[in-house]
Amino acid sequence: MGTIEQIVKQCVEKSDSRFDLWIRLAKSTKVKNMAEVGVYRGNFAAKILQGCDLIEKYYMIDPWRHLDDWNKPANKNDRNFEKFFSETKEKTSFASDKRIVLRGKTTEVIEDISDGELDFAYIDGDHTLKGITIDLICLFSKIRVGGWIGGDDFSKTVWQHSPNFEPTLVFPFAVYFAEAVGANIYALPYSQFLIEKNSTKSFSFVDLTGDYNDVGLKSQFNPVKVLQLKATEAFSLVTDFVKLTKS
Repeated sequence: MGTIEQIVKQCVEKSDSRFDLWIRLAKSTKVKNMAEVGVYRGNFAAKILQGCDLIEKYYMIDPWRHLDDWNKPANKNDRNFEKFFSETKEKTSFASDKRIVLRGKTTEVIEDISDGELDFAYIDGDHTLKGITIDLICLFSKIRVGGWIGGDDFSKTVWQHSPNFEPTLVFPFAVYFAEAVGANIYALPYSQFLIEKNSTKSFSFVDLTGDYNDVGLKSQFNPVKVLQLKATEAFSLVTDFVKLTKS
């Protein structure tokens, strides 16, 4: 079957989307018990459950409510979140015997999962420094040795959204976390990452994209760069306003 790195590389080479990538990885590593943090509208859960017959238990972790301390574009009002929750249940109803809905923040529900129970967890929740820190620390003990944590929005820039929002710090924090706990981490296409909880507690960062050569933050928080981003945003707002006045 090949080494873990070979398996990951093969899945990367054959995949044509992030959904396809994770389905291939989940099937190749025979994932049976998994969790998803940040289910939102259920698209990822539905794809994985449809594509991975071996999955027996799928924890779905999401508060599905407005959070006052979450400054990201996906933070909607409670009415919208109720719709998203209903949409998620409908999309995954075909796998109702496998899914376990844990409605709450990670810190509120994580103890419903036993230590070492999970083969795989996927993080696509709060991408701020606070959020990714909490999710990785809370989930790591729930993963068996030899298991995985994957995630979305491994963005090359912390300014994934407007500077009016909190920076996205999945990268580089996930790399720092992997080094701290002694785990291998892979940078994957489609802004994804994969952490392997190995038995030797050895750290390595394998960049399969060639895009993550600088794991520091100095250049990203350079005051000149931040001012340029703010100026670009302001210009865009002015341009949009002019277009509206002319229409």
